[in-house]
Amino acid sequence: MTDVAVVAFAQAPNVRRTHGTTNGVEMLVPIFDEVYTRTGLSKKEIGFWCSGSSDYLAGRAFSFISAVDAIGAFPPIHESHVEMDAAWALYEAWLKIRMGEVDTALVYGFGKSSAGELRKVLSMQLDPYTVAPLWPDSVSIAALQARMGLDAGLWTEKDLAEIAARSRRDGAANPRAQLGGETDVATLLAAEPVADPLRAHDIAPVTDGASVVVLASAERARDLTERPALITGIDHRVDTPALGARDLTASPSTRIAGQVVGTDGVEVAELHTPFTHQELIVRTELGLGEDVRINPSGGTLTGNPMFAAGLARIGEAAQRILDGDAGRTLAHATSGPALQQNLVTVLERG
Repeated sequence: MTDVAVVAFAQAPNVRRTHGTTNGVEMLVPIFDEVYTRTGLSKKEIGFWCSGSSDYLAGRAFSFISAVDAIGAFPPIHESHVEMDAAWALYEAWLKIRMGEVDTALVYGFGKSSAGELRKVLSMQLDPYTVAPLWPDSVSIAALQARMGLDAGLWTEKDLAEIAARSRRDGAANPRAQLGGETDVATLLAAEPVADPLRAHDIAPVTDGASVVVLASAERARDLTERPALITGIDHRVDTPALGARDLTASPSTRIAGQVVGTDGVEVAELHTPFTHQELIVRTELGLGEDVRINPSGGTLTGNPMFAAGLARIGEAAQRILDGDAGRTLAHATSGPALQQNLVTVLERG
């Protein structure tokens, strides 16, 4: 099968609220132009388009169709969509190239989280018969997960604050990040909990944003960029949606996906962890040691555009290779409550 590489990545600024409609066009057009410029590709040279977004977030049916306006009406395109994070759209596009159907693909994700009350919107992904009618919001479910880990002695509130402080420090160097700056652990711990035991710094901010990644066959990639980021492993797994049927302090799906792709020798890891304690879970399941640089972009805690943040982790990990800063990187994406669904990608210099 054909090897696949990331040849370009771009993302819109992560902001608390954007003006305009919820169809993503305003966010997508500039970053489409950015990857066209970087690769030298034109729209007609893209063999396949795949997107990730959610009608629930936008508040209307088939909202992703409106976003296609960012591509243009002519020439006709070969297009698909997933109703989840665009990291899974990238998996679909990866398969298209692997099978030899096309040699280039453009993947994008977008979300305007500020359009509604995000904590309640995400309740729609819960079991519709036994859990969703209770309306447990996403932050409260994560708080239950964090409390279980605290009570089991797996982490402390200080551990979580240290992750938040590091993320914001790294976010200060990322021009696309929503949050960033120096802060000390004691100041963070002095804040009142938002959903006990989680404080504001433990929770990814509500974010509007979009991301785009361009894929190409390994052969074509060498014509488009000097250092393509070859996808040497990609796998995704799912745990049961029944929250009471699994140990919320562990993530078997992440562990299995990591074992399939192989995490040895990873220098940089971009982890899609919207809550501080989830970074500790994912790091443990993937076996990432202290020598691995975690979320140098600031990660999801400094900007969490729904349905684009997981794709951005793949893009950020690839960018380290494209820039020549690393030779082997890892990206993780998640979807669903309490790390229910997880995708792991390993990239190497092609």
